[in-house]
Amino acid sequence: MKHIGIVACSAEGAALCYRTIALEGAKVMGPHDHPEVSLHNHSLAQYMSCIYVNDWNGVGDLMLSSANKLAKMGADFLICPDNTIHQALPYVRESSPLPWLHIAEVVAGEAVQRSFRKIGITGTKYLTDSEVYPQPLTARGLEYVRPTREEREAIDRIIMDELVYGIFKPEAVSYFQKVMSSLKSQGCDAVVLGCTEIPLLMNDSNSPLSTLDSTRLLARAAVRHALNFALQST
Repeated sequence: MKHIGIVACSAEGAALCYRTIALEGAKVMGPHDHPEVSLHNHSLAQYMSCIYVNDWNGVGDLMLSSANKLAKMGADFLICPDNTIHQALPYVRESSPLPWLHIAEVVAGEAVQRSFRKIGITGTKYLTDSEVYPQPLTARGLEYVRPTREEREAIDRIIMDELVYGIFKPEAVSYFQKVMSSLKSQGCDAVVLGCTEIPLLMNDSNSPLSTLDSTRLLARAAVRHALNFALQST
């Protein structure tokens, strides 16, 4: 069975990813069982100091530092439960000691499997301004819509000032519902919860659109990847 390495960034998102791996593992492997998992985390402050000045090579250096440490811990492949810093993954993959699962590629695959056609993108302003999701969505023949500039700024504030600290307010739920209703009016049939903390606030029960939970989808993909290796080895 493959050993999963988690390159963590924000604590809340990384914790949700780890917890999901444990829960999903038990569903298919038996009570209390899951693949081996190691996690390494440079502080969110270190990442943000690079992001604020658009230094994606610096972000990549932090990710690569974690990757090297996880490889020494025995990990076989890597995941990163942070959508925003996937912008640096192209700088990392060539030098990485281990292969990666890409969060947006996992989400795009799920969108195709569920027959969605037009996807709204939510997340930090750095994520929604980027091509992290548009590229894999377009590659699979899917359309996408970004929130307005004003909406991106407001969502970013909620994420960075509230969600990463584990603060979940009814006003934040209402704002996300407003943005998602707007995306729905523009023809979207699903929305990416493209920040690893958004699934702690929004889900199918309170969203006007079907949700694509990037954190849990990545965790489930990691479990499948680990177990497929085990099945192929038997």
